[in-house]
Amino acid sequence: MATLEISNLHASVAEEGGETILQGVDLEVKSGEIHALMGPNGSGKSTTAKIIAGHPAYEVTDGEILLHIEEDEFEGIDIDDDQRTWNLLDLEPNERAALGIFLGFQYPAEIEGVTMVNFLRTALNAKLEEREELFEDEEAEEAEADEEDDAGYDTSPMEGNVEEGEVGVAEFQGILQEKMELLDMDESFAQRYLNAGFSGGEKKQNEVLQAAILEPSIAVLDEIDSGLDIDRLQDVSDGINALRDEQGTGILQITHYQRILDYVEPDHVHVMLDGKIAKSGGAELAEKLEDRGYEWVREEAFETA
Repeated sequence: MATLEISNLHASVAEEGGETILQGVDLEVKSGEIHALMGPNGSGKSTTAKIIAGHPAYEVTDGEILLHIEEDEFEGIDIDDDQRTWNLLDLEPNERAALGIFLGFQYPAEIEGVTMVNFLRTALNAKLEEREELFEDEEAEEAEADEEDDAGYDTSPMEGNVEEGEVGVAEFQGILQEKMELLDMDESFAQRYLNAGFSGGEKKQNEVLQAAILEPSIAVLDEIDSGLDIDRLQDVSDGINALRDEQGTGILQITHYQRILDYVEPDHVHVMLDGKIAKSGGAELAEKLEDRGYEWVREEAFETA
């Protein structure tokens, strides 16, 4: 179980005189919960997602983003009391990912020549290696470094190719098959080049598959429903529900539209206006927004300000 806690987050574009975008965001997302973050264009939704993941285009000027994790959050790793709360703003994007943060992109990149299966196994091994380093005991780390200096190898030649990673090819094939069955995806999907020639719906399904493989504690999905026809919307929604129901992932679903929330029912709905959360409620709030738009929220927030 993990909790992502965003407190009084202020941020601007990371350049001289950069525009201020976030003006005091407060938000808490726990494992196993689905939160919908809605709001008009330019309100700060995607900026919030990117800052959580550590995008360098933005500068945080105030506030904090904390990740609280349980002592048994990661299998095979002992987590001390002083390692159970992390300030994500002090960490690099790869370190945030190792701790269980995932960002699903609105516009995933296409990479010719790199198969899905190779990309996913590399990503999984990189996450596991980074996680071990984050929690590694300092004395053990120093001893390992001394041992490597003495031996002259990064690893023993008897242990196999150092590039193989913790999860080998055969083991990963089993993991991949399990996750693709969970998401009801065709296995041939994994043999294609990463997003190359994919339809918009296939790219979004791929983002959900990546989350299934990496098993994040908190997944931030940035407008994953954009550009989907009704069939792909159902497929992607089923995948998101599986992340929550089967893996216990907490979901922060950023969206403009209520329609995906017909398939992925949120526990909480938040409305972002002018760089902060203006209103929060249950699933019924999304339906009200669909009927009335955002102006009534702005008026209500102005009256109480």
